[in-house]
Amino acid sequence: MVLRHNRHYEEEVSTSTITIGVDLAKSMFSVCEMDGTGHVLRRQDLKREAFAPWLAQRPAGTVVAMEACSGAHHWARLREAVDACSARIADHAREDARCQRLGHLIGVGPITADAAVATVTQAREFKNGRQMAAWLGLVPTQHSSGGHARLGGISCRGDAYLRTLLIQGARSSLQRAKAVAIDQATPEQRWIRALAARLPFGKVLVAIANKHARQIWAMLAHDVDYDPSACLAHPMHRQASTT
Repeated sequence: MVLRHNRHYEEEVSTSTITIGVDLAKSMFSVCEMDGTGHVLRRQDLKREAFAPWLAQRPAGTVVAMEACSGAHHWARLREAVDACSARIADHAREDARCQRLGHLIGVGPITADAAVATVTQAREFKNGRQMAAWLGLVPTQHSSGGHARLGGISCRGDAYLRTLLIQGARSSLQRAKAVAIDQATPEQRWIRALAARLPFGKVLVAIANKHARQIWAMLAHDVDYDPSACLAHPMHRQASTT
């Protein structure tokens, strides 16, 4: 009798459960299963190591509700789907000449390159690299009063996704610049090291991301490859070296 009841119960759970509520904790999770009418079918506690296998066995279409926290993002994120998307993006980046150009820039990987090409479809619509950096929200806001201009934080305008990717890529560029020997560093890496020596961490990242945005504009607008020594030909650099 009990065995038959349990089998019927398991069939009911697998076909009727549409919502599962999960109370996340450090080592023990509380789970509540409900049917379409909101009737509670079962409550149980699961240890952390048992939660993932149990979750993977839930029937397709089941809604799993968790509290909004970093742990929920960890447990809810579709890994196979993410890997599949990443593979498609990497394939596209390898086939697109523009993405290949951008990929030579340290801190710009396939995802950032693909996002830049998809977002900035016509780079020549921007007058220059600074205009594109401003469009991405990577320039400081200005507040003028009494003839005096004061600079604030970055404007955070434009495409937030691409801006975030550039900021994250700036972290990688900063780490690489600090790790490489000074005699083997590129002019850009030496610029980054000098920047990090006099500015706070956050401002360094924004400055690097701003520079990357300008370089991306130049490569896309003029169909040129990345040149790590291009800054040496800039008039401002020549002026600084002679003073």
